[in-house]
Parts: sequence; structure tokens; C-alpha cells
Amino acid sequence: MPDDKNNRKLDSASKAMFEEGIKARREVLGDAHVDRSLRNATEFSLPIQQLATEVGWGVIWTRPGISRKTRSYMNIGMLCALGKSHELGVHVRGAVRNGLTEEEIQEALLHATVYSGFPAGLEAFRVAGQVLEEMKKSGELRPKAKL
Repeated sequence: MPDDKNNRKLDSASKAMFEEGIKARREVLGDAHVDRSLRNATEFSLPIQQLATEVGWGVIWTRPGISRKTRSYMNIGMLCALGKSHELGVHVRGAVRNGLTEEEIQEALLHATVYSGFPAGLEAFRVAGQVLEEMKKSGELRPKAKL
């Protein structure tokens, strides 16, 4: 059984990962989304918010080796394939913040569609299209120039 000193070390490491994670999460997803997610967390769902922030964001998103832009490409493809529409929408916004263009998001979804199936791809295009239009209306994304 760990002693109090080891428990304090684990608590300190967990707190540090959470702090790194919340910083990365805010930079990618925006303060409004993160604040809403934490505010809406219940006693039951708070542990998954903490785990996602510590591990997903504090460990994985802060690793060296690949850029946030590349991580966003990967997330778009995986979320398309998994059919996770809500999370796809969240990560499309993050992808724009990470430097992906509308065309790059479109290409990532086309590529993922071939490997994950057309129903998943069609749903992903619907979700991403809605998010991109919302971002244009709010000024978060400039509309593509008309040819």
C-alpha cells in the first residue's frame, strides 16, 4: 500500500498533468467549450472530465513529435470513422484553431470516408459543414473567396 509521501507525489503529478491538459484543451477547443464542459460535469461525470484532461490533453496533446495541426488531422479522420458527430464538431473548431484550412478539413474527411464508409463520411461532412458555416458567421473563419 502506498504511503502518504507517495500519495502526495501522485496527487502532485496528477495536478501537474491536469494543469498542462487544461491549458492545451483551452488553446485547442477554446475557453467557452472547456468552461461549459466543466460546468456541466456532474458528480458522476467529473472523473471522466478529469481523466480526459489529464491523459488526453495533459499527456497526449502536449507530447513532442507531431504538431497540433497533425493531431487535428488524425482526430478528424478517427472521429469520422467512429461516427462521433458531436466530438467531430468540437474538433473541427479545434482544427481551425490549429491551422487547418477548410480545404484541408474537406480532404481529411474525403480520405477518411474511403476507409470508414460513405454513411460515416456523409455524416461527418454534414457536421463539419455546419460547424464551418457557424464559424464563418461568427468571424472565427473567413469564407473562401469565390472564383
